[in-house]
Amino acid sequence: MFSINNNGWLEGAHHLDSPNHDERPPDAEPSLLVIHNISLPPGAYGGPWIDDLFCNRLDATAHPYFAEISTLRVSSHLLIRRDGQVCQYVSLDKRAWHAGDSCFDGRSSCNDFSIGVELEGCDDSLYEPEQYQALVEVTRNIRSRYPAITTECIVGHSDIAPRRKTDPGEAFDWTYFRAMLKEPLIN
Repeated sequence: MFSINNNGWLEGAHHLDSPNHDERPPDAEPSLLVIHNISLPPGAYGGPWIDDLFCNRLDATAHPYFAEISTLRVSSHLLIRRDGQVCQYVSLDKRAWHAGDSCFDGRSSCNDFSIGVELEGCDDSLYEPEQYQALVEVTRNIRSRYPAITTECIVGHSDIAPRRKTDPGEAFDWTYFRAMLKEPLIN
């Protein structure tokens, strides 16, 4: 079970502080949830590499791909690993650097008003049931704290940056996820 504390941290998640965040603009309450995917190196799961990327300690020599991305300064609020483990890098009250050049419903700079959730995965690989379960629970908690995040305001990275991004990809089952969100909580 998760709950969000007064500082915007998800109790029950593993916490790693990313330096890649800043304050949201005044009156920029979260009203958008953006679902991403990530695997490092591409197509590989497990290991410390995602944590290392978001915490600015990725070893550029550990894999040829890492030389291209080791200097990036990016983060997400949350990561859901293949086994459903949730890791948080940035307080939900702060602006994580996950969306880049983006636009939703006529509003640009989505980082200002969004929460980013990464799923460990690839566009064309099925996500695990444990990931959907964790995503549903996390989403319910987030929506409880930030009611402006309606069902219509839960999108993929591809929806807010369609010329640049494709995640969470064709393998993400939006119908299944949305149906699970509507199911009553089981205690």
